[in-house]
Amino acid sequence: MTTSNNTYTIITDFLAYLLDERHFSPYTARCYGVDLRQFTDFLTDDCGISFDEHAEQQCWSSAQNTHRADIVGSVAPATITSTILAIDVARIRGFLAHLSESNYSAATMARKIATLRSFHKWLESRGTISSNPMVLIRTPKQAKRLPKAISVEDVERLLSAPDTKTLLGSRDRAMLETLYSTGIRVSELVGIDIGDIDEAGQALVVRGKGRKERIVPLGSHAITAISHFMAMRRESTKNATDPANALYINKQGTRISTRSVRRKVSKYLDQVGLDPAISPHTLRHSFATHLLDNGADLRAVQELLGHQSLSTTQVYTHLTTQRMREAYDQAHPRAEAG
Repeated sequence: MTTSNNTYTIITDFLAYLLDERHFSPYTARCYGVDLRQFTDFLTDDCGISFDEHAEQQCWSSAQNTHRADIVGSVAPATITSTILAIDVARIRGFLAHLSESNYSAATMARKIATLRSFHKWLESRGTISSNPMVLIRTPKQAKRLPKAISVEDVERLLSAPDTKTLLGSRDRAMLETLYSTGIRVSELVGIDIGDIDEAGQALVVRGKGRKERIVPLGSHAITAISHFMAMRRESTKNATDPANALYINKQGTRISTRSVRRKVSKYLDQVGLDPAISPHTLRHSFATHLLDNGADLRAVQELLGHQSLSTTQVYTHLTTQRMREAYDQAHPRAEAG
């Protein structure tokens, strides 16, 4: 079954809520939208209902005006919207069984369940469903995957790849240095404005998930790379010192995209012969791992990464413990049985 492009007002309103009130990134909201379109496609096939945009809008409007799901079915009985508002746990389990036939990974299944859980919680908060069927659905257990990290030597090879004699090369070097120096996400990197850089204080203001701001230190190598890039930028572009302007821009002079950053990283990985599976996020993992390897406090790393929960950061301690064990096994004369 392919995902359709049918537009349901109930879905678009939910996605708008994620963007406007929950401050989700556009990418995350799109992922939720894909999951919910898959859900509505299943219901269309399962219930034999033809898509009628006007009927769907009327049904959703009635549900919001009455705030009573029990009478929606009498207004528009043959709509996907009314089916969602009256759905029971058996039909949701049918949808999940349908997904399992596609051999999705446990992580993907967990994400799709999380989407449905958020969606039905939103419906419940608006009073458009009388009970939430998702409270009876469990998320499948996932094997805990350790984040990938690369060695300091490989980081150095990657960071030294851009040609800093050119404007774009100096920009790329500054971006890579910033990613590794701070451990910020790519979405946070592209959101940096010139005014967010505090060269004197060697710090950077970062706007993270949910638009929460945090201040992270900038290493001397990153500051040098940023200063070099800004000097070259001032020579070639106007308004290069306006604090409200984007720090990292593309050839057209507009804010660089996350996709462009990923493409640049791939280009330099190929250039220096590193694993093409390495991503900008790998630099974030490497940042955390290298800090912990060298004795950094776990809570300090949590704050630097912008993690809400310490348990999210603790996954890196498993990685450093694993590396310690490997070093022990290789170096201690009585580590392994002879």
